[in-house]
Amino acid sequence: MPNFIKPISKYFLSLIFLVFITSLFQEEVNSWGFFGHKKINRMAVFTLPPEMIQFYKKNIEYITEHAVDPDKRRYVLDEEAARHYIDVDHYVHSGEDPFSLIPQKWFDAVDKFTEDTLQKYGIVPWHVNLMVLRLTKAFEEKDVDKILHLSADLGHYVGDSHVPLHTTENYDGQLSGQRGIHGFWESRLPELKSKDYNYFVGRAEYIEHILEDEWETVKGSFGALDSVLGFERVLNEQFPTDQKYSYENRGSTIIKTYSEDYSTAYHNMMNGMVERRLTRSIIKVGSYWYTAWVNAGQPDLNELLESRLSKKQLEENLKLDRSYRGAKIRGRGHQD
Repeated sequence: MPNFIKPISKYFLSLIFLVFITSLFQEEVNSWGFFGHKKINRMAVFTLPPEMIQFYKKNIEYITEHAVDPDKRRYVLDEEAARHYIDVDHYVHSGEDPFSLIPQKWFDAVDKFTEDTLQKYGIVPWHVNLMVLRLTKAFEEKDVDKILHLSADLGHYVGDSHVPLHTTENYDGQLSGQRGIHGFWESRLPELKSKDYNYFVGRAEYIEHILEDEWETVKGSFGALDSVLGFERVLNEQFPTDQKYSYENRGSTIIKTYSEDYSTAYHNMMNGMVERRLTRSIIKVGSYWYTAWVNAGQPDLNELLESRLSKKQLEENLKLDRSYRGAKIRGRGHQD
């Protein structure tokens, strides 16, 4: 091969590799990973009572596959990102309890901090409450498009609120020298360990005060944050540097990722925290679906068993799927 060809060949090989990495990375950066969100929605179906489960089981593939739609919309809509998190620590002053400083009700919080501030630092608990209200209305109207679309979306946001790194400005460890911990905690560990998780989470329950309950979820996530960051910091100092990462095949691409040994050591240090947060998400999703149905008057969902998604909804789904591929994430991403 002529010498001048070699640099060109290397350039094109590097370019092709970069394209593959970018394509793969787009699916890796999202909350709980695509794998985790789909698992949460799918398993939530089996928490439902007999009056609901037949309808949801019939549509389980849709609810599973579209569990990731909110993450896809982060590549399309500027306002989507804030619905996935809340930076609780932004509101901390002089060691005060942030949950005594942040009003639980939306309009009270707007009056205190302004809507622009809330949108900047995240609105997940309020958005979950809004989604339950919307799903309730969809049940009242027996609108199959909206029931399925909103059920899938609601499951995603509930799952996000269970992630400790969705409650902090240091969401990817970028402020503590731990960049990459977001995907490590909520994507890498579930992919490696989920086969050993206990998914028998019980039956969905009626939640009288959704907003209050959701704030308790956020409080639990924020309370686990010190362990998420602290354990990884300790492990990083103790673990052999040359064994922290490994290279794995993903389709036709080789990627650098946290090694199985490092991942297992971190998993053991947290004593099952990721499993507890993921399986707790499952029962909460089922309970919120159930609560919306009860609040709608418990409509007979068996009447909807033969209903199909409208052409309009199918077209919207296809449009979203096409729009997010190759686009740049809007708002903050895990690797900013």
